[in-house]
Amino acid sequence: MQSFAHFSLFCALNSSIMKKNIAIFASGSGSNAENIIRYFQKSDSATVSLVLSNKSDAYVLERSHRLKVPCNVFPKEDWIAGDEILAILQEYRIDFIVLAGFLVRVPDLLLHAYPGKIINIHPALLPKFGGKGMYGDKVHEAVVAAGEKESGITIHYINEHYDEGSIIFQATCPVLPDDSPEEVAKKVHALEYEHFPRIVEEILG
Repeated sequence: MQSFAHFSLFCALNSSIMKKNIAIFASGSGSNAENIIRYFQKSDSATVSLVLSNKSDAYVLERSHRLKVPCNVFPKEDWIAGDEILAILQEYRIDFIVLAGFLVRVPDLLLHAYPGKIINIHPALLPKFGGKGMYGDKVHEAVVAAGEKESGITIHYINEHYDEGSIIFQATCPVLPDDSPEEVAKKVHALEYEHFPRIVEEILG
């Protein structure tokens, strides 16, 4: 009986050790971040261990606090250099980074430290409507103005250029002739909530 108890404890500890740690970078409301945190609260394979933001008034910090996930805010100069960011990622033993509405370029130091382990979600079908300055409502306004018949989401790895990393997954939604940017945004958000956590889990294996 004692041997079985020891074996069970070993399995529990081993499972905990094997669980991968995710960090989320976010700049805004954090609805995608919250969705991902809640999704991995039910997972045996990974957990969201840290949320980092470049904005002290970002609502994602409130969401993180409420969900008991440690969070940190760093000034712009720290994001440019990357040293302080990398130090806290190492402190929390982060294995994988998810950008969820994060509006700052990830420094080369982090790209080199986490090769193939940083992904982003873009609220359009890349390579269309991507690049610096194309985020949030600006994307949906551009999609409607261009008369596109569909939009959607693109989940992709990141590199040193905005929205140019290898595409992992895309999902589409129709854009009707009388759709407003706000209506397109609602359709795209629904795709984000449905697919983003699942794709993260699949990548982590």
